[in-house]
Amino acid sequence: MASLNKVFLAGNLTRDVEVRYTPTGTAVADLNMAINRTYTSGGEQKEEVCFVNVVAWGRTAELCGEYLSKGSPILVEGILQYDTWQTDAGEKRSRLRVRADRVQFLGRPKRGEMGDAPEGGPPPRGGRPAAPPPPADEPPAGPDEGADHENLPF
Repeated sequence: MASLNKVFLAGNLTRDVEVRYTPTGTAVADLNMAINRTYTSGGEQKEEVCFVNVVAWGRTAELCGEYLSKGSPILVEGILQYDTWQTDAGEKRSRLRVRADRVQFLGRPKRGEMGDAPEGGPPPRGGRPAAPPPPADEPPAGPDEGADHENLPF
């Protein structure tokens, strides 16, 4: 039988991201999300909130810790993970949480909040710097600038 474990969640952080490091130096971030749902029941509008714990690893965890804070809207793609352990007192504990494969920042950063990062999001992936904006007195070049538009079939 086939199985599928995939989760997509969009919501807001309920507190600042907590980043810690494993003994080998891998970053681990704990994110706590609130996902709101509004619906109508019996002609009355109701709202419910679902609180979800998310864990992110590696570079994703570092970026979350650097750029996200309480209230930040995010989209998480990941899988459900069920953890069990035993406390020092011998009690069995368990929890269900989301292990994030991807975290997308949905909010727009406040001016000056991102330092040297381009406005509108975190720094580009791959460590390459963003292209500088065109000078203010020059209009941006279009993708087909200088193309011969007279020979187009439409």
